[in-house]
Order: sequence, then C-alpha cells, then structure tokens
Amino acid sequence: MSLKKVYLLLCLMVFSLGLKASSILVYMDEDQKNHLKAYGIAYWSIQQKAEVSWLLNYRGGSFLLQYHKNIEDECKTRGVSYQVLADGKVTAILNEISDPEVNMEVVKLEKSPKIAVYSPKSKLPWDDAVTMVLRYAEIPYDVVYDDEVLKDKLAGYDWLHLHHEDFTGQYGRFWSSFRNAGWYREDVKNQEATAKRNGFNKVSEMKLAVAKRIKEFCAGGGFLFAMCSATDSYDIALSAEGVDICESMFDGDGADPQAQSKIDYKKTFAFQNFKLDTNPNNYEFSDIDATQTRTLVQSNDFFTLFEFSAKWDLVPTMLTQNHEKVIKGFMGQTTAFRKSVVKPNITVLGENKGAEEVRYLNGEIGKGQFTFYGGHDPEDYQHAVGDPPTDLNLHPNSAGYRLILNNVLFPAAKKKPQKT
Repeated sequence: MSLKKVYLLLCLMVFSLGLKASSILVYMDEDQKNHLKAYGIAYWSIQQKAEVSWLLNYRGGSFLLQYHKNIEDECKTRGVSYQVLADGKVTAILNEISDPEVNMEVVKLEKSPKIAVYSPKSKLPWDDAVTMVLRYAEIPYDVVYDDEVLKDKLAGYDWLHLHHEDFTGQYGRFWSSFRNAGWYREDVKNQEATAKRNGFNKVSEMKLAVAKRIKEFCAGGGFLFAMCSATDSYDIALSAEGVDICESMFDGDGADPQAQSKIDYKKTFAFQNFKLDTNPNNYEFSDIDATQTRTLVQSNDFFTLFEFSAKWDLVPTMLTQNHEKVIKGFMGQTTAFRKSVVKPNITVLGENKGAEEVRYLNGEIGKGQFTFYGGHDPEDYQHAVGDPPTDLNLHPNSAGYRLILNNVLFPAAKKKPQKT
C-alpha cells in the first residue's frame, strides 16, 4: 500500500473517531416529548454509575449523559427525546456554557438520593402529587410515617417529602364537613392509636415530636420538600410548642385562649408574624395561606419563576429549571403564602407579584435545605376530597410538576464552594 493511501486511511480513521458518539443530550426545552420521564432517565443513569451533568439554563435545563447503549435504549423505551452527540459538539456546548457572560452552568449529578415520602398507611380520599410523579418518572421511594420518624428511620434517607398533612393535631380541620365520614373516623382512630403506642397522650404532642425529628433531619443535612397543608401546619406546630392550640373535638380539652400571644416564630422554617385561625369549623389553620382571601380565579391564576444567576446562585437556579417561566396556578388547602408573613431570609423562587402571593420558596436550616410549594396538584386546579387522581400520561410536559422533580434531583448535585 502506498504512503498516500496509508495517510488517507489514517485520516479517515481519525475523522471516524471524531464522529464517534460520546454523549447523550436529553434536551428539556419545548422540543422534549416527555419532560417528566426525562428526570427518571437522569436518576436511573446516576444509579448506573454513568456520568450525568445538569446543564442549567441550556435548552430548558437539559441533561448531558455519558453515552451507553443501555441509556439510549432506556430513553427509547420511556419515550424521552434525546440527541446523540459527538465529542466536538459536546465541547462546543460546554464552551458556550462556560462563557462568563452567559447565564448557564454545568452541575455534576453524582448520587441518586434515597427518597422517603411521609404518608399514612391507611387510604385517604385524596392523592399526593409527589408520589404520582415519582411513580410516573419511575423514581423509587419509600413510604414512612410517624412510627418510622420517631424511631429515627429518617437517618437512612437524603430527601423527605411532606404533602397534605396536619402537624398541629387537628386532623386537617376536616371535622366540620367530614366528622361522620368513615375515612375521617378511621384516620382519627389510627392517629390516636399511634400516639398511644409511642407514649403520647395526644396526637398533637406526637405530631410536634415528629415535626422536631424532621427538623433535626433537615438541620443535619437532609433535604425537605413540602406541599399543600404540610407547609403551614408544619411551621405552626413548631411555633406552638408547649401551647395547646387544639379545641376539644380534636384532643378532649379546650385550646389555650392566650395561644396567639405564646407563638414563638423563632422556631419556624419559613413564616413569621402569622395569626392563628382559632375557629375549629374553618378549613384553615392561620393567615399564612391566602386561599380564603385571594381574588384570583383559574383564568388569571399564574405565578412567575425568578431568574437567578446560574454561576453564582446554583441552588435557586436548579430549583427553577423549566421550559416555561410563567406557571399555571393551582389550589389546595394551602394554596399560596401571603408575602407579608414570609421571613426575610427566605429565597422566593416563584410568586404572583400583583396578588402579593409567594407560591414557591426555599431556605436553609443548619446544614440542610427545605422547599415549600403551595397548592395540592399542579394539573388539577381545585382538587376536591374524593376526586380521581390526575393521569400524568395526559400531562408529560407539565411545567408545574417539573418543579417537584427539580427538588428530587437537587440532592444529587455535586456541591461547589460558595462564590464570594
């Protein structure tokens, strides 16, 4: 073979190697067919020990995965859109992101967080948006409740979710409308039995102990995500330590008439200066929630995500990754947080500025982080007791549900030194 032919052959080999697939880009902009299952691909790939990077603000917060045929096959099986990229294209993307003038950043996802969902073992007539989207995205989780928390089982988890829960011991304030319903009476029976089994005289005392264990979990470096009534009832329970705020139908004796003056806002995560709703017939715990006073209706109920500096504010940037910046509002027992009662050290991630409502917030407790997200189900505007669950096959591109999954992946991120 002539030297010229050898040279051409070598050039062809080098060119072919340059075209060799090295990465899979799971893009997360409007071209993605299934945003929700894409998070499951990222989580699964981390479990397979593949290299996974979150490209913050690049095409809606895309995922760059080390190429493996099984990952490509999994994308096809789950119906997730992707591109196979050669090294040269990957380098060009990373160079674009690294430009200091561009609001983008690369975050390595190194550990698949172990997830726990705080939920009763008995069936209640409503669904949990987080468990629904975890199942849909095929992300594994365990269910824990009061027994497990009080036995310090949270130590085995990285991420904990709380949803439609009442940490004040008032059974969700369902007494007025549902006290004769079978599910309500069964829930009261189960809660009282659990309290007695764990050495508490009242459910409210047990729930406070659970709330404090969760606070310890978070302060020790855990990640807490809460929605709906778990947000405000949690802070209320912490603030009312040592104060009876439950009327007799909930715990057998009357509430302390001076309860409001004894509330300690220093013990809360996110809220301060709120006023308790002392009427046991009201489906409300305090004025933290704006549900009963807001003037918005579905047609004008939206909230806007803030844009943060990806290179300087990694945490809020990760939590607000989306293909949409204006998110459809949705209601719950706790729909939105009145801005006037949100502590000043809290990072507001999403709000309706005109209505002075905060819908999505984040903060730090000790070594850990917490996120509160108002509302019950991002694709069911006014979910009522007994309504059927949302079919996420009909909402694979839900921007509201994406915010939940941002929080699920957040603990997987490699921590970077804080820039000063």
